[in-house]
Amino acid sequence: MPSPSRLGEVIGALRRGTVPQTGLDLLAVGLQRFEPTVSEELDAIRLGRGHFKAVRGDYGCGKTFFGRWLAEHARARGFATTEVQASETETPLHRMETVYRRLCERLATSDGDGAFHSVIDGWFYTLEQDVLADGRIDPADATALVQATEVLMEQRLAAITRVAPAFSAALRAYRLALLHEETATADGLIAWVAGQPTVAAAVKRVAGIQGAIDHFGATSFLTGLLTILRDSGYAGLVLVLDEVETLQRMRGDTRDKGLNALRQWLDEIDAGHFPGLYLLVTGTPAFFDGPQGAQRLPPLAQRLHTDFATDTRFDNPRAVQVRLPGFGLDALCEVGRKVRDLYARQSLVSERIRSLADDAYIADLAAAVTGQLGGKVGIAPRLYLKKLVADVLDRIDQFHDFNPRMHYALTVSDTELTPTERSARVARGVDDIELPT
Repeated sequence: MPSPSRLGEVIGALRRGTVPQTGLDLLAVGLQRFEPTVSEELDAIRLGRGHFKAVRGDYGCGKTFFGRWLAEHARARGFATTEVQASETETPLHRMETVYRRLCERLATSDGDGAFHSVIDGWFYTLEQDVLADGRIDPADATALVQATEVLMEQRLAAITRVAPAFSAALRAYRLALLHEETATADGLIAWVAGQPTVAAAVKRVAGIQGAIDHFGATSFLTGLLTILRDSGYAGLVLVLDEVETLQRMRGDTRDKGLNALRQWLDEIDAGHFPGLYLLVTGTPAFFDGPQGAQRLPPLAQRLHTDFATDTRFDNPRAVQVRLPGFGLDALCEVGRKVRDLYARQSLVSERIRSLADDAYIADLAAAVTGQLGGKVGIAPRLYLKKLVADVLDRIDQFHDFNPRMHYALTVSDTELTPTERSARVARGVDDIELPT
C-alpha cells in the first residue's frame, strides 16, 4: 500500500500535467514486458559493466515515463539515478561539463533527490566504518581514526587520481575543511566537484586547483563519481538523457557536435571506460530515422540500428534500441481507472468517487479528450489525466453535490496545450483551418 505522501506526489504531478517523479509503478501500463530485461541489464551493471539503451516513441507514448519508471526501479535495487534533458542553451550534449553539472544537480538515491552532497559524505563515513571494522583502531581515539581513515582514503583515491587528479585533490581539501569546521570552504569545494562554475578563487586555492571543469575534466570526474558510488555501496548509476530529439532543431554545428557526443558515449561505454553506468537515451522515431537525427552521422546510426518486428509483440527488449507503442483507447482507459482508484485511496469520499467516476465515465472522458485531439490517442494521456484529476476527481472530492455527468462539460483551451497537442486539434470551422502561405 503506497504511503499518503507518495500518493499525493503522484496525484499532484498529474494535476499539473507532468510526469510524476516517483510512484510510477502505480501507473505503469504495458511496461511489464520490459521488466525482466531491465533487471538483467541492471544486474550486469552491478558487476561493474557499462550499458547503453535507446528508447524510441512518438509524443505522448511515455518515453519520459519509461525513463523515470526505470530509474525508480533501479533506485529500489540500490542504484543512484539522474535525469538530464538535452537543450541547446542549457545542456548541449557536446559540452560534457554542462551534462556533468546537470547530472550532479539531479542525482537521486532511495533516500531522495539532491543526493550528491550526501553521497560524498556517505563515502567518507564508509571509509571510517571500514577502518573501524578492521578492529585495530580504538573508536575513542579520534586522532588515530582520522589518520587511519586518511591512509585508506589515499588507497581508494589512487585509481581516481590517475584519471582525475583534481577530483581527488578537491576531496582531500573538502575532508580537511570539514575536520577544521570550515563550512564555507567545504561547501565551495563540494560545489566545484559537482561542476558548478562559480566557485571563489580563494576556495579553489585551498585545494591547489584552478578554473572550472572543462569537457575532458568532466569526463574524468564522471569516472571518479562512479568510483565513489561503488565504494559507497551503490550498485551503479542510471543516467537518463531525455528528449534527445531536440538536437534536430538546433543549429547545424551544435546538432552535429551533439550527435558526435552521443556516438562517443556509446564507444566509451562499449570500451569499458564507464564501469557501473547505465545510459538510457530517449527520442522520437524521427530522431532515429530522419535525416536531421542519428542518420546524419552514419557511425551513430550504425550503432543504434535495430530491426523491429512487424508485430510489436515480437520486439526484442534486449536490443540496443526498443520502441514504445502508442497508447490505444483501452490502455488510456486502464491508466484512467488506475488513477481513479489511487485518488480514491486518499479521499474521505472514496465510494462516491468510484461511483460517479465509474468505468463507463472514465471511458467516455477518454473518448472525449481523444476527440478534441483529432482522434490521436497517442498524444492524449497527459491532457486526459490532467482533466481527470483537476476537473473531475478534485471536484467530486470537494463538492458533495457535484456530478460530472451533469455539471461538467469538457473544454480544451489552446493555452493549456503543448504545440504537438495544439496541432492535432480538429478544425472546428473555416476560421480554424490554416491555409498554406
